[in-house]
Amino acid sequence: MIYTGIIAALSSLDLGIKWLIEREKPEDFPKPLRHTCGKILLYRNHNAGFPFGFLEKHGEVVRMLPLAVISGLFGFLTALLPQKGKRVQKIGIAIILGGAISNLYDRLVRRYVVDYFSIQCGKLKEVVFNLGDIFVFLGSGILFTAEVIKEIRGVFPKETSLLSEQRANSIKSLVDSGQETM
Repeated sequence: MIYTGIIAALSSLDLGIKWLIEREKPEDFPKPLRHTCGKILLYRNHNAGFPFGFLEKHGEVVRMLPLAVISGLFGFLTALLPQKGKRVQKIGIAIILGGAISNLYDRLVRRYVVDYFSIQCGKLKEVVFNLGDIFVFLGSGILFTAEVIKEIRGVFPKETSLLSEQRANSIKSLVDSGQETM
């Protein structure tokens, strides 16, 4: 249930911001986001394709491919839910879905994705994106990090537990020697 809430909250947040941006006049953009000292600019961009306008002339592919990927992710999350543990993976997938669904809604209903902010730092100045994009990136990063950690633990399981045991014995020795001097 918590994962459904994460998905709904993140999608709603991004769609709400998009709704506010779309209500404004196009000529009011770009403009600096308040309280960011000009580090974040707000835009009102419409992207009919994938990131950077890729495949913008192929609307059916741009709509159906994300629908298929999101369906697969929902299936994967549904399979994970009854399994004990795997909380990090479940959260990562929920965050990805929260961002992906808001962009899918745009693609299916508006026929374009609303991108609305740019970070004024280095190469990022050239990219305008939305929170949905950030959520997909963040969730993917969480999944990637979890997999790397799992692999590292798989490669070094005995050494890790041996080191932990050695540390525990060292601490026990220190405590025991401290009690003898009292």
